Amino acid sequence: MTNRKKLLIASLFAGAAAFLPFNTSEAAYSLNSEVKTATPALMTATEIGVLSYANPKFKNAANKDAILIMSFGTTYKETRAKTIDATVSAIEKANPGVKVVTSFTSHIIIDRIKKKEGKVYPTPEEGLAQLKKEGYTRVALVSLDIIPGIEYAYKRGVYENAKKDFKSVSLGTSLLYWQGQEEQRDDVEDFIKALSADLKTTAKDEAVLLMAHGTPQPSNAYYSVIQAKLNEMGYDNVYVYTVEGWPNLETVMPKLKAKGIKKVKLQPIMMVAGDHATNDMAGDEPDSHKNILKKAGYSVSVNLKGLGENQNIRNMYVSRAKEAIDALK
Repeated sequence: MTNRKKLLIASLFAGAAAFLPFNTSEAAYSLNSEVKTATPALMTATEIGVLSYANPKFKNAANKDAILIMSFGTTYKETRAKTIDATVSAIEKANPGVKVVTSFTSHIIIDRIKKKEGKVYPTPEEGLAQLKKEGYTRVALVSLDIIPGIEYAYKRGVYENAKKDFKSVSLGTSLLYWQGQEEQRDDVEDFIKALSADLKTTAKDEAVLLMAHGTPQPSNAYYSVIQAKLNEMGYDNVYVYTVEGWPNLETVMPKLKAKGIKKVKLQPIMMVAGDHATNDMAGDEPDSHKNILKKAGYSVSVNLKGLGENQNIRNMYVSRAKEAIDALK
């Protein structure tokens, strides 16, 4: 196990059919040789981890590599520079000579930036179309998502649609994917270690509240995994809550009261400190999280910093990009 790559690269291939055993030498779920025909649905179900596809139609084409980075984006220019741009720069530095394109998935954000700044970000589909036009044959898709939620599902759709156009295409995982299962790495533990400097409390009556986005998808459960891992690692006064999922602030506040907490530090665990962090969490409106907590009697401070400002987090994204690039080969 120690000599194999700790990721699963799911390759599309014809042949055997059921996904029963786990093949440690190949680091992927293998298909049972007793079943002779694998349906497309079954093949899709076994694709986990870093995805890659080689199109036989272009097998003789020369290799010309590019990286397409996909982010939701933000209209907040300052935090964009400190987070998304800084992460893109780190990936570019780690891959000299490889073309890197930044794309945004939010059409609203793309339009607002264009109107306000005159800068045009492509959608992932537009970025791929331009790369194809410029003659790039192998493209690594890199996601800046935190968890594999709805946004990541969209990026998987981008990957599926790109298969027909390139010699080779791959899709890296979100920042958090593996949880130590099947002898894989523990992304959640690595994530918490990367944030350790921001999780410190100096007294028993102090707590850190980490605000995540939340999703209606089952992947919302990642936040419970983060909380469980925080507790396991001794961060008893650190709590995760979400803006648009579970748990929310109202879920966490009774725990603060039960613990006798008097001081609270709010911090987003989102790629950028954009609208949710600036307004929902730290805004001056009565219903902001900061003011709800103040009204409840807590002393509140705010660390208005996106995850992309953390070099340890950027290093994790550089690793995700490397996995996607390696999968092209």
